[in-house]
Amino acid sequence: MENRVGKWRYALIISIALIILAIYCARLVQWQFFQNDFYEDIALTSTEYTIKTDAIRGEIYDKNGVPLAINKSGYRIVINKLYMPDSELNENIVRLVKLLEGCKGKWIDELPIKIDNKGNYYFDEKKTEEIEDLKSKDNLNMNPYSTAAECMTKLVEKYDCEKFGKSEQRNIVSVRYNMDRLGYSKSTPYVFADDISQQVMSIISENMQSVQGVETESTAVRVYENGTAAPHMVGITGLISEDEYTEMKNKGYDYNDRIGKSGIERAYEEELRGSQGSRTYEVSADGTTSLKETVESKPGNSVYLTIDVNMQKTAQKALKEAVQEAKDHAKEVGGKYNGEDCVGAGVVMLDIKDFSVICAASYPSYDLTKYYENYEKLVSDKNLPLFDRAFMGALAPGSTFKPMVASAALQEKAITTKTHIECVGEYTKNGLHLWCMSYHGSIDMYQGIRDSCNYFFAETARLLGIENMNIYAKRCGLGVKTGVEVSESSGTLAGPEYSREVNSEWYPSFVSPAGIGQSDNQFTPLQLATYVATIANDGVRLRTHVVDKVVSYSGTDILKKTEPQIMDDMGVSTENLKEVKKAMNMAANSYVALDDFDMQIAAKTGTAENSGSDHANFICYAPYDNPQIAIGVMVEHGTKTSVAINVAKKLMNEYFGMNTDKEE
Repeated sequence: MENRVGKWRYALIISIALIILAIYCARLVQWQFFQNDFYEDIALTSTEYTIKTDAIRGEIYDKNGVPLAINKSGYRIVINKLYMPDSELNENIVRLVKLLEGCKGKWIDELPIKIDNKGNYYFDEKKTEEIEDLKSKDNLNMNPYSTAAECMTKLVEKYDCEKFGKSEQRNIVSVRYNMDRLGYSKSTPYVFADDISQQVMSIISENMQSVQGVETESTAVRVYENGTAAPHMVGITGLISEDEYTEMKNKGYDYNDRIGKSGIERAYEEELRGSQGSRTYEVSADGTTSLKETVESKPGNSVYLTIDVNMQKTAQKALKEAVQEAKDHAKEVGGKYNGEDCVGAGVVMLDIKDFSVICAASYPSYDLTKYYENYEKLVSDKNLPLFDRAFMGALAPGSTFKPMVASAALQEKAITTKTHIECVGEYTKNGLHLWCMSYHGSIDMYQGIRDSCNYFFAETARLLGIENMNIYAKRCGLGVKTGVEVSESSGTLAGPEYSREVNSEWYPSFVSPAGIGQSDNQFTPLQLATYVATIANDGVRLRTHVVDKVVSYSGTDILKKTEPQIMDDMGVSTENLKEVKKAMNMAANSYVALDDFDMQIAAKTGTAENSGSDHANFICYAPYDNPQIAIGVMVEHGTKTSVAINVAKKLMNEYFGMNTDKEE
């Protein structure tokens, strides 16, 4: 009985399936044979293509409204496939190149193959990735060892330009290969030349007015005012890469889009970008194209930073002078490891009330307005001008680490303000041999910070322990990210955790060199400034930030405002911090480089040993009795701490209006 029911069910299911299949087949026959003309007419008369239009990018300003990245009107040449027949493409590319080069304009030329004055093809060896991509299976599918001439033979055949001369062939191939890469189609016009002058635009328009599909458009051109003031922070825009497009195409990005590549331009891409518009065209059966619908684009929002352009310029100049001062010192005293290898420096100044960045400079630096023009030179410069030493340049802090160790040790009762430790010049406990700069005798915490006694802090660190020391360090912003909106290094905290990460052995005795700012400890100027600002702010660490507010493009509406945000608390009592600050004030008053500085401050120097000349570091906050600003300075291989002190002194003179050489 059950077998008969089962067979009946199977028969029913098969019958239903056959009926559904028969219905689909009948509809296909109807569409194909009886209604073919009807649907063909619809296809021929209702073809639509939508072309996206760029939005105006939001602008970037300093805290006072001084422009850093703004838009100016420019022009570009576009090839529109809706109007340009493929059969005329090669001829028009040749005409455009001749016209543009004749009036000294530049067209977009990305082909990694060049031609020498003898007519021989060769690869541009600086474009290794582009060469590999050209030969890949997705493109020419050629052997890795194929020559430039072999690649060109295949490209010339692919783009049907055999009748042209070698130079013209190369130009045609360059444009058409790039067209393919960027998805040139009736919905995606190709930008042949970007940011051309009005004069060039007029010449192109006049000479190509009879050519369908070659268009000149007005566009917003990104201009970097004050390009040397804060290039690392502001950042740059550029054409979207293949990897970026793959990642961001779902957000509406196209192959031809420009996006933020670094700095605020990248971090605030979503705010700055705006919303694209579109133009929808209808193509009739006879090929006539007409504009059907236009959707206007919406401009992006503008970003105001917390930095002050004047302070930025002061900082840049001060860093350059510090590096030169170190080099001059090396020449004066001679020998090795006296500053002759000093090439870079970084500094950050924070506003203590909210931990906003007043200035953050890196040296050597570059000019944003000439970034692409000088790119090859910049990336090959061994002094790394593109590297942001202020936010990314982590170095050993040296003795600038000692106020943190003192704060933690007092709070953990490893020492008190009355504890005395006998400095005999060399610290030898646990098999270590750490040298102090002097024989200080019996000293307390105040003298230990003022005189930067390695012996005192090696012993204090041993009593405190690495776990406790690193807990307090992180609370200060050392060894962790500060929260700033752009790229930053988290630095390194010496200890068992880091040793495990690098497959190294950690021994308890290592806590002593870590306690004097050596071992694996490495921090950035941004972290040093955040750390000293935390001490000045009675142990409360706020989020360090460089963005003040985001406003509408018109500037009428404030959309976001950065408010102070508590990130951590040192957990050190006000009384203990007061004593550490007192010791830092004693230290500041002992520095000869500050003898002519007319303000009481709290500070600490640091010289850090490394494979070259010592790094010269300095932290401070000012004024001592009413903290307003905090500074962290690091001069790579600067040797003398005075070179770092002088950077901070110049910034404080400018900020507090104490410059005596304004006229100069």
